[in-house]
Amino acid sequence: MDTYFASPKRTSEEKLFAEIDFVSKNPVISGLLHSISGLLAILDENRQIVALNDSFLQMLGIDDPAKTLGLRPGEALHCIHAYDKPAGCGTTKFCSTCGAAIAIVSSLGQDKPVERMCALSANKDGKVKDTALLVRSQPIKINKKRFLLLFIQDITKQQQRAALERTFFHDINNMLSVLVGASELIVENDPSKLAKTVHQASLRLLKEVAIQRYLSQSESCNYQPMWHDFTTEQILEELRSFFASHPVAYKKNIDFSKDYPVVSIRTDISLLLRVLCNMITNALEATAENGVVKIWIGHEADVLSFYVWNSQEIPQEITYRIFQLNFSTKGQAGRGIGTYSMKLLGEKILGGQVSFTTSGEKGTVFRFSTPCRNS
Repeated sequence: MDTYFASPKRTSEEKLFAEIDFVSKNPVISGLLHSISGLLAILDENRQIVALNDSFLQMLGIDDPAKTLGLRPGEALHCIHAYDKPAGCGTTKFCSTCGAAIAIVSSLGQDKPVERMCALSANKDGKVKDTALLVRSQPIKINKKRFLLLFIQDITKQQQRAALERTFFHDINNMLSVLVGASELIVENDPSKLAKTVHQASLRLLKEVAIQRYLSQSESCNYQPMWHDFTTEQILEELRSFFASHPVAYKKNIDFSKDYPVVSIRTDISLLLRVLCNMITNALEATAENGVVKIWIGHEADVLSFYVWNSQEIPQEITYRIFQLNFSTKGQAGRGIGTYSMKLLGEKILGGQVSFTTSGEKGTVFRFSTPCRNS
């Protein structure tokens, strides 16, 4: 058997040189090779490289493109299985499950673009290195000649991060389940105030981890809220307790209004506190030392509104993107989730409304409104 998967046929040396010359002189191909910032290789119908861009050469660690011309992708990328069969890349028993080989063969057969993820094990300087690549194969016809545009993106870090996140959430949930179960037993045997506090804290932590998982995987993860009745007094007490010794409140004043409506809302308390704490944290971060942040509650008809005020105005250009994911004025990696999560949790799950007003004269007020009922 000459192949386990793709055709073993290779382009003759004479024809290959002609293809390379044709591609090198074609303005369309030349424009693509110079304009695409990612990895791009041009393949002929026998899956052999006839051109590639500088980014691809840098990734391969070579200066002379002639060293790769005529090779197939797996051979150029030093795949450890590329030469398991005499016909090379695409023909070994491993190739039928290779994302790159599948994308290339499928796009040739169907004459349409195909994208797959490729788990590449490459031999680099005598060491095997595993890399995750996103490979897109796009057929193109030029003067009745068919070639493949092979776009490659290194997604190794994204894949590693996703795997670490899945492992973390799996393991931390297992540990927290043990903690919650143990705290329940402690409360049953000794229903002291301390035991109940530990039990409530473990439940809250379990919910916080579930919320964080939802935020990190919001497109594919469904969060199931736990609805219970809470009074405005209980909610304010939770906020006072949270910020009593919080570092962001150091040398700053939080003014909780004593005049608030006595009503109840049916909510997921973990989500509500996440929204309100983000509002207060943002206000404290914008407040100078010895400054004040004001918090009050309003009640109109069947709507309860939580307000957080600070004296600073938000610049107009920032207001347009205040709730956008990954946008932050802090300039640090991992920022830009706080205000986004207010909208996501407060509106999508809790069914409320998050808004703000800002001006130089009146400062900035964030508001979260949610349906309520009289206590």
